[in-house]
Amino acid sequence: MAGLPGTVRPRSGSPGASAALPAPRLAALDGAFVCSPLGGLMGAQAVLGLLVWTLIANTTYHLHAAYGWVMFVSIFFWVATVLLFITYLLQLPLKFYVIPWPLVLMIFNATATVLYITAFITCSAAVQPTSWRQWDYNRRAAASFFACLVMLAYGVSTFLSFRAWKGLGSNAATSQVTNHA
Repeated sequence: MAGLPGTVRPRSGSPGASAALPAPRLAALDGAFVCSPLGGLMGAQAVLGLLVWTLIANTTYHLHAAYGWVMFVSIFFWVATVLLFITYLLQLPLKFYVIPWPLVLMIFNATATVLYITAFITCSAAVQPTSWRQWDYNRRAAASFFACLVMLAYGVSTFLSFRAWKGLGSNAATSQVTNHA
């Protein structure tokens, strides 16, 4: 009966011996990810995306319907990028290995690039240099500039994540070769 999984065995020894339980291990942060090109670009996307939506939020954007789309795109992808950044920083893709993370990241970056292209064009077209509120013009122009930078950062991330998804240029023939000597 001692070997069955449901049986309880009495403990022997001193009463203080069971108090020495191992300390719970905290999640390890992946410092190499932050220093990688994709990690650096994700950090830049989060900072620049934050600038885009805070600059627009500090204007009278509710008077112009076009800025609603820009706000949606910038806030949605800012939140999603921060969540993905935390996911990779905590090394959660190693725990959820069933999910094809390179493909997910490539689709996310490609979608963000396309939608940020539309947001950049919308934001740039809606800037009116003859605005009676000069500070709105300056903030909207700056938001257009940062939207362009975020769009470029997502574009570069799309290219890098595509290369990571495809295996950095390796093809099926070289990945199938094995040495059977």
